[in-house]
Amino acid sequence: MTTAETAPPPSMRLRELVFGAACAAAVRSCARLGVADALGDAPMTVEDLAAAAKLEPRPLRRLLRALTCYGVFTERPDGTWAHTEMSRLLREDDPHSLRNIALWCTEPWTWDAWPKLDEAMRTGSNVVEDLYGKEFFTYLNEDAPESAEVFNRAMTTSSEQSAREVAALLDLSGSTSVADIGGGQGHVVASLLDKYPSMHGSLLDLPRVVDNAVPRLREGGDLAHRARIVPGDVRVAVPVRADVYVIKNILEWDDQSTARTLANVIGAGGPGTRVVVIENLVDDSPSMRFSTAMDLMLLLNVGGAKHTTESMVSRLTEAGLVIDDVSPVNPYLHAFDCHVPG
Repeated sequence: MTTAETAPPPSMRLRELVFGAACAAAVRSCARLGVADALGDAPMTVEDLAAAAKLEPRPLRRLLRALTCYGVFTERPDGTWAHTEMSRLLREDDPHSLRNIALWCTEPWTWDAWPKLDEAMRTGSNVVEDLYGKEFFTYLNEDAPESAEVFNRAMTTSSEQSAREVAALLDLSGSTSVADIGGGQGHVVASLLDKYPSMHGSLLDLPRVVDNAVPRLREGGDLAHRARIVPGDVRVAVPVRADVYVIKNILEWDDQSTARTLANVIGAGGPGTRVVVIENLVDDSPSMRFSTAMDLMLLLNVGGAKHTTESMVSRLTEAGLVIDDVSPVNPYLHAFDCHVPG
């Protein structure tokens, strides 16, 4: 029976770390092949699972064995395989599914970029422009549309899962309007409009993003009469006036882009405006391993960075905001509740 090992000695742990690509590839393969979806609630033999997923049994057993070492699936004493809490997160139908995020973090461009991390250490700049000759998101949309679609699905998953928690945390009593800045498909603003039935909301993001805004916000949707969808680049302008601006998980670009975005929000809102910035932090211990890895990925693809509490406070105060409170949204996100002085 294969089990997840615990507390290996340092020499073995380092060997495991240098084979980290094999683990990531195994998770990606499992997600792309639908292995977790093919395995139902009842344990299955590898032969039956292979038949259900249209795979060869012998290599599938090797894949399952590798994943089980990390707690993804478990092998029972009778030789059958069963789900664990982690493997269920790779199912499409799990309400907390991380399948799309697992795929996004292991897209083909990542395998080109990671070996150049030492180059990024020397230059402090992204490596994607040297690899592909263009800015990262331009490359995705022009040359890697399938990867761009994976990115959009991953961001949708992340937004859906955190939007209700953000809405539950924020007390917007007394405010009549809210703007979701760089808000993707609008899950956060939709959740806030649900919570506050008399509130109006705006969603601002790139045209290709807001074209796919949640149907509830678009014409014919039940929130459409209280929602405004605005296509645009927040780094260029924020043509939206609101009592409260929510900026979630977008201030990870280079410092110049972050500063421009904050300046645009402050200019649009004016004195007294409330600005809530929500980010996951690299000094947030429950998510340190994930957040610090994402921090390095951001360096590689856009030259950006995840923030520490100190660096986030510094960016916000340098922009001219006054921070009133910092609160956890969940183990992975923190909200910086600010206002524009004056």
